[in-house]
Amino acid sequence: MSAQPCVSLDSNVFLPADGAISPLQAVIFDWAGTLVDFGSLAPTQIFVEAFAQFGITVTLMQARGPMGLSKWQHIDQLLHEPAIRQQWHSVFGRLPVAADVDAIYARFMPMQIEKVAEFSDAIDGVPEVLQWLCRQQIKIGSCSGYPRAVLDRLLPHAAQAGIAPDCVIAGDELAPGGRPGPFMALANVLALGVTDVRACVKVDDTCPGIEEGRRAGMWCVGVSLSGNEVGYSPEAYAQAPQAEVAERVAAAEIKLREAGAHFVVPSVKALPGVLLQIAALVRAGTHPDSDRLAG
Repeated sequence: MSAQPCVSLDSNVFLPADGAISPLQAVIFDWAGTLVDFGSLAPTQIFVEAFAQFGITVTLMQARGPMGLSKWQHIDQLLHEPAIRQQWHSVFGRLPVAADVDAIYARFMPMQIEKVAEFSDAIDGVPEVLQWLCRQQIKIGSCSGYPRAVLDRLLPHAAQAGIAPDCVIAGDELAPGGRPGPFMALANVLALGVTDVRACVKVDDTCPGIEEGRRAGMWCVGVSLSGNEVGYSPEAYAQAPQAEVAERVAAAEIKLREAGAHFVVPSVKALPGVLLQIAALVRAGTHPDSDRLAG
């Protein structure tokens, strides 16, 4: 593929020239770990704190496991982990049931609403890439495992940082359910007036989010370094040895590709180059489920 002319909005983000990603119509982003909150810290820490209020110890690694699901389902998944399930039995003398998921969720929600604004910083390069997509007349959608009440607290802070998608779908808004089903991604298609799901790209740092996009018939791009699968805070990333970073990123890329990602990038900053490749595949008649994919 020949090199594309690029323009630069700053010294870090290089963007393809206008018109280079035709005929793509929309890019649908996840939120935490993809657009904001490097390392996807807000939800993980609150899960740990919510379980602790019931006398249950959940590690950050355990809390990250089901990330991407809607938060009620996330809690339910954690309560099905054998180690956590055994803890619950030891504390309460019985195994957890759906009412216990409700109880933890009721504790989780106000804590998440209170804390989410503290983790609303834009990930480096995101505002510039979104501005570029707007200039390409590409529609910008988004969806999240966050409930609407949490997103409503997050969105004004994100907008101040230059992140204001055309569509935002929350994890608790659709009756059929959330990820890994295709419902939130397809709700974006309807809201944005997209005419072909094969001209859409889903960008997500979690495996359920990638599965969501594949089930919706979209191209999928995984996000490794800034996301949940790598899990560094900005401070931890700045101090981490390069070999450790490389190992974590490689492991995250494997997981995201196994979930169905066609491509994986370290962060959204690197997305424009991948969109060039996807646009070229679309122009060549290749579809997201085609066996002719080389990526």
